[in-house]
Amino acid sequence: MTAARNRRGAPGRPNAAAVWRRIIGFTRHFHMTQDSEDLSATAVLTRELVRRASVTPHDAGCQDILAQRLCAIGFDVERLPFGEVANFWARRGRGGPLFAFAGHTDVVPAGPEADWSVAPFAATIRDGLLYGRGAADMKGSLAAMVTACERFVARRPDHDGSIAFLVTSDEEGDAVDGTRRVMAHLQARGETIDWCLVGEPSSDVALGDTVKNGRRGSLTGNLRVHGKAGHVAYPHLADNPIHRAAALIEALCSAHWDEGNEDFPPTTFQVSNVAAGTGVGNVIPAYADILFNLRFSPESSTHTLKTRVDELCRRHGLNYRLEWTLFGEPFRTPRGRLLSAVRAAIREVTRRETRLSTAGGTSDGRFIAPGGVQVVELGPVNATIHKIDEHVSLADLEQLSLIYERVLDELLTAEHATLEFAAHPD
Repeated sequence: MTAARNRRGAPGRPNAAAVWRRIIGFTRHFHMTQDSEDLSATAVLTRELVRRASVTPHDAGCQDILAQRLCAIGFDVERLPFGEVANFWARRGRGGPLFAFAGHTDVVPAGPEADWSVAPFAATIRDGLLYGRGAADMKGSLAAMVTACERFVARRPDHDGSIAFLVTSDEEGDAVDGTRRVMAHLQARGETIDWCLVGEPSSDVALGDTVKNGRRGSLTGNLRVHGKAGHVAYPHLADNPIHRAAALIEALCSAHWDEGNEDFPPTTFQVSNVAAGTGVGNVIPAYADILFNLRFSPESSTHTLKTRVDELCRRHGLNYRLEWTLFGEPFRTPRGRLLSAVRAAIREVTRRETRLSTAGGTSDGRFIAPGGVQVVELGPVNATIHKIDEHVSLADLEQLSLIYERVLDELLTAEHATLEFAAHPD
């Protein structure tokens, strides 16, 4: 099939003009009504998921909803519970290449409901926005993935390769029995992913303006500085661990760890918690606890970071105990087939040129990438995630579903001609 024929509207693949008609039509439509029967399929599914209070590590039935929809279009769904965590792996097709969507159904706690302008799990729609905990992070993305697959499979029942879903309820919490365990399970039986799109809310200001093609590493230190307890009136008979720790903290905060590189910002150090004392004002405590985190670029290794912190502790003459927790190594997906497909899809649907970023926190991409998988994160605007009145735009949900569908077209169809932009409708 030629590119020219695609631009005229080849059967089975929507051309750019058709994509824009669907977007503009929906944008005009949702401002006119908010009734469930008049919402898009993506909005309806998002609403259904948000109404489930799936506070981590609980799933609250969200995965049942997703699995039912995927089974209906030919996916084989494999439940993989570990501990309290619900996971599933769903696959359609047996051959390669294997493209996987990845996401999580768990959400962070909503906080005081009185602080919300709407009930956090009511999935209220107001002024074109769907409100609720998890609307943007990341139930909207999961809904968009499912509806994108439903349309794609309807058009391309014999698509190339395979499509999969890796869904967990353990991303916002400990992240021990979720994606990490599922990936180990897949690797043990020799099932490998080629491309993975994680639905984390990557966009900064407008949908698709930013995608994550990597993440910094995350290393947490739990430091206890020992001193000698005593009365504050007799400091010469005691050894104040807070005073000793303060000098160390200043040295750690002012340390230069690395320069970063063209893809990663420099490594950063932050103290997240300091605890000491008995709760009264006249006792020098016996120890002080400092919890800190390093978000590190590939220019620093866990070994070099640990060594430098130990050296600073010894240089300050501390009696200390230091325990480390590695939450993830840095990873980066180089420019290649997946990134090209994602950027082309964003350009076609939104007419935006996307920016690549490795900034921000960790994601489950850190458990998927080490096997050599190309990983990209693309999802809604992240301005309200984990906040009071979290919300997602209905128009963005529809566009996101179209972007995901277009990525499937790019990667799992025989034709890969780039569609020309249609003239932007008035």
